[in-house]
Amino acid sequence: MKKELSQIRVQIDAIDLRVVKLLNARLKLAQRIGEVKRDARGRIYVAEREAEVLRRVAEANTGPLRPAALQAIYREIMSAALALEKPLIVAYLGPEATNTHAAALKKFGASVDYRPMPSLSDVFTAVEKGEADYGVVPIENSTEGSVRDSLDLFVETPLKLVAELQIEIDHTLLSNEPLDKIRKVYSKDQALAQCRRWLQRHLPHAQLVDVDSTALGVQRAAQEKGAAAVGPRLAGVRYGVPVAAARIQDQKNNTSRFGILGLEPSGTAGSGRDKTSLLVSLHHEPGALLKALTPFNRRKLNLTRIESRPSRLRPWDYIFFLDVSGHYDDPLMQRALKDLRRHCPLVKWLGSYPAAKL
Repeated sequence: MKKELSQIRVQIDAIDLRVVKLLNARLKLAQRIGEVKRDARGRIYVAEREAEVLRRVAEANTGPLRPAALQAIYREIMSAALALEKPLIVAYLGPEATNTHAAALKKFGASVDYRPMPSLSDVFTAVEKGEADYGVVPIENSTEGSVRDSLDLFVETPLKLVAELQIEIDHTLLSNEPLDKIRKVYSKDQALAQCRRWLQRHLPHAQLVDVDSTALGVQRAAQEKGAAAVGPRLAGVRYGVPVAAARIQDQKNNTSRFGILGLEPSGTAGSGRDKTSLLVSLHHEPGALLKALTPFNRRKLNLTRIESRPSRLRPWDYIFFLDVSGHYDDPLMQRALKDLRRHCPLVKWLGSYPAAKL
């Protein structure tokens, strides 16, 4: 057995050496791409190219490596390539170990520079002012719907959505106390809502306190007697708070969608499986919403989301957020938007990007 293992390990070592050489050859080409992009003032991160690479390697995979594992490896390779092309700064809703931090790491890998921000508005501001190249914000959750604060910030910002991703969210109750001693539970409002039934059943007398992020809630629980927090297990490890109960979310397949913010829109070529996000306002007249939706229906463009939010300009005035399958530059989309502008006083393009999947 020892002889056979030794022979196999010799083969593995030889393959490792070839992999290292090939990786460095790939990254040298990435450095050259970065030089060309900088000379042309081009964008360093291109979501369409990322999606193309991940799709291509998954299609070429013959196993036994799972496609998801192969794509995770390639995300780190591309993260290292991005860092060589240009040092990237990515802002996210902090502090460290929030779900948004986990989403940022999944999207950009370990080789970029991350900046935790105290609020969602600070993430937007950091990217607008050029203090960060990109920002990561939560957009919606499969259990509780849209993150209202994020949507409201899109109304006045010049930023574009350049990419999205989805991750499964497991919520953990973190506390230094046993359940019968917990009198207060801290977390982000969305996280508390996603665990509402569990909390009512197991901690009916505990006060639920909304804070700016799940990780901030864990920090509070670490310092306060009789307190707990709903947050990621990683936050408990990071801030030294043990697990009191695991997987407490009310829905088993609890998934959140995150948006990547940038100053410039994503590429024009499209990935072949794109999504376009829009913000529109309507005239106060009968059939206004139908008129806004008809241009998409006429061209068989699939509306994957429509949601209203108060405009905050005057009472009972609303704006609508739309997600449409297809790219902004597609001819059918352009004709639909041309018709839409005839019926709507405001049509704001928030971005087109490859549609994410788990």
